[in-house]
Amino acid sequence: MKVLANDGISKTGELALTEAGFEVLPNRVAQNHVINFINENNVDILLVRSTTKVRQDIIDACPSLKIIGRGGIGMDNIDVDYAKSKGIKVINTPTASSKSVAELVFGHFFALARFLHESNRLMPLEGETHFEAMKKSFSKAYELSGKTLGVIGFGSIGQEVVKMGIALGMKIKVLTKNPKTRVLTLDFFDGQSLNFEITSTNDMDAFLKDTDFISINTPKTNEYIIDTPQFEKMKDGVYIVNTARGGVINEVTLIDFIESEKVAGAALDVFESEPTPELPLLMNPALSLSPHVGGNTVDAQEKIGAELAEQIIKLQKETIR
Repeated sequence: MKVLANDGISKTGELALTEAGFEVLPNRVAQNHVINFINENNVDILLVRSTTKVRQDIIDACPSLKIIGRGGIGMDNIDVDYAKSKGIKVINTPTASSKSVAELVFGHFFALARFLHESNRLMPLEGETHFEAMKKSFSKAYELSGKTLGVIGFGSIGQEVVKMGIALGMKIKVLTKNPKTRVLTLDFFDGQSLNFEITSTNDMDAFLKDTDFISINTPKTNEYIIDTPQFEKMKDGVYIVNTARGGVINEVTLIDFIESEKVAGAALDVFESEPTPELPLLMNPALSLSPHVGGNTVDAQEKIGAELAEQIIKLQKETIR
């Protein structure tokens, strides 16, 4: 069987597939050429991440496809139900990149709380001439320890964010559509572990009240989770990080509340107009920005490749039986 990993796959995953008898094609095909390539090469398995879109046109035009795999959690770039209705198996790796995304959340939180995003931009330009002025302007920083962390979404990424917040000594709030309870285990280097029972709320007002740091970790939504009414109920000086999807937070309104100083700082790894973020976002000094790299670590890619390969090999064995 031929595999096109169009957005890449780790060496670990590629080796596992090759050893199991699959042919992994080395090509990376532009979106408008995917259909022709699949048909010309009789591709059986298409693996993607967030770049390649697998819509009905590809599914209808490529009868050789048997499996579509998404390296990551969200599958909004794949018409999942339609693919399944055509007898195509659809798989993903829902937990492989969770720790990497959660670490990026805190990377941004630390950058915002200590002005690292801004000082890194200004030091090369003004460090020699305005050192003392910058030292003074960046002195009103905050520790995360003891602050209240609010996490929107309680899936695998949200749970990892909560665990890291607990490890830092933060107070925890979680917001979900329906209240739920999860027992989270923190594992330590010496083999010890601690369990924490966390119950979420569906009360947005209670969630926003007195929350110092907010992390959005939800699937793609059809409407904003955070817009003017939510911003107005936030604590003055709140910090917000969105590593979920563009469109869960109103970016225009976000800028307004940054300018009014209701929001002390925000970080975006995803954007409404991705891959061409709006210039006012890119130029705003109160924003810490990254180009949708939440799950893009060597560690996560190794896990993703290995998990995809494991699932594909398992599906092949089940088919043979």
